[in-house]
Amino acid sequence: MSWIEALILGIVQGLTEYLPVSSSGHLQIGQHLLNIENGGLTFDIVVHVATVCATLVVLWKEVAWLISGFFRWDGKMNDEQKYVLNIVISMIPIGIVGLVFKDYIDSIFEGSLMVVGVCLLITSFLLALTHFYHPRENENISHKHAFIIGLAQAVAVLPGLSRSGSTIATGLLLGNSKKSLAQFSFLMVIPPILGEALLDFKHIFAPSAEYLMEHGNSAPIETSSLIVGFIAAFISGCFACNWMISMVKKCKLIYFAIYCAIAGIFTIYLSL
Repeated sequence: MSWIEALILGIVQGLTEYLPVSSSGHLQIGQHLLNIENGGLTFDIVVHVATVCATLVVLWKEVAWLISGFFRWDGKMNDEQKYVLNIVISMIPIGIVGLVFKDYIDSIFEGSLMVVGVCLLITSFLLALTHFYHPRENENISHKHAFIIGLAQAVAVLPGLSRSGSTIATGLLLGNSKKSLAQFSFLMVIPPILGEALLDFKHIFAPSAEYLMEHGNSAPIETSSLIVGFIAAFISGCFACNWMISMVKKCKLIYFAIYCAIAGIFTIYLSL
């Protein structure tokens, strides 16, 4: 992978991790258009970690608020501890899917542009629903809603089904406040992304026979390409995270629904 390809894919990852258009789906489309057969597991880990760093930078005040309050005990659970509990609850579905089914799902759907296209159309439908259906807003996200939003995140392991799009659309359709949901939907993905990166490290340092059979011994990516990819994903991620928070608060997701519909149709056409 050249540094130019790393730059392009890094920007794609940074933007699409936060915009509700599916980062995994767009990476597959990008690799297909650039004629890259295997982007490299190391590169995927690097750009995913870069997007986590972007989240921590953009939401550093919220993260500092959670950390400071989490370790303070006043005789009962404070707002920060309740918030962290919601994040933990939201992680349960994706934790089960990631530990038990992720490798199986990847082996079936990875590289399938048809699946990406269909899932982009599903993402488009979910986002369009938020434009036409407006339930009364709840100021705080309940434990039940946190779990349901977590289920949406777990389903979004399918390539082309946007993680942010699924969680935000589900939260809005449940009637959660736009302001609280915009913040929660990005904070809740930090642990799963880091957990996924740790699981993927296992394949790098101790690859299984099944992994080697599927991916082969891919050539290592140059350090310069990894650095370029990280910086590109981090900068574009910061921009996209800020922009997406603003878009959720204004509830203007219909534009992304239109884009996903067009991208889905185009991807299905590429797969034929």
